[in-house]
Amino acid sequence: MKVIGICGGSGSGKTTLLNRLAEYYEEYSPTVFSMDNYYKPIEEQSLDTNGKVNFDLPTALDKERLVKDLTRLVGGKSIEVFEYQFNAGNNRNVLITLEPSPLLIVEGLFVFEYEEVRELLDFSIFVDVDPAIQLDRRIYRDQESRGYSRSEIMYQWDNHVIPCYNSFLAPHETKADFIYHNDSRSENDFLRLTGVLEPILPKGK
Repeated sequence: MKVIGICGGSGSGKTTLLNRLAEYYEEYSPTVFSMDNYYKPIEEQSLDTNGKVNFDLPTALDKERLVKDLTRLVGGKSIEVFEYQFNAGNNRNVLITLEPSPLLIVEGLFVFEYEEVRELLDFSIFVDVDPAIQLDRRIYRDQESRGYSRSEIMYQWDNHVIPCYNSFLAPHETKADFIYHNDSRSENDFLRLTGVLEPILPKGK
């Protein structure tokens, strides 16, 4: 099994790249491990100085359970996890089973920040994009699918998202094996990325 980690800020295009890689390497039947599935219940989340829930901290996820499940999956054993759905109560989340496969793709904000996760990776990708593009994507997503007002989105962006990026993501960018520019360079970068990955992927698919 080879383990690829994808990290990047909110709205950077991590999921888009993940889906494209999963499709490109479908012959491996890749397993996708999303760190979003490990968010703690809202009542266990930290509050900022204004009493607002901050989902953009490493403590927002159940790190112990996440690391335990990922280690088990890398070790060749299946796991069960509730698929995260924003604002869905625990009784509405769907229990899914992840099976080990020759290619495992791990995606999330804190792929590099959690040392235990970082040590399991064979290859790491940092998704980089202009912050203005990230903000536009977040505004669209949070207004359309989460019902947030623009003022709520901007508050989170300024007080949670940007500080999170500066503290827990940006310091790891230069340590990544590959920086994927999700802009006008994305097509060329995808070709370069698949070329770099080819020699390290499992043989005998």
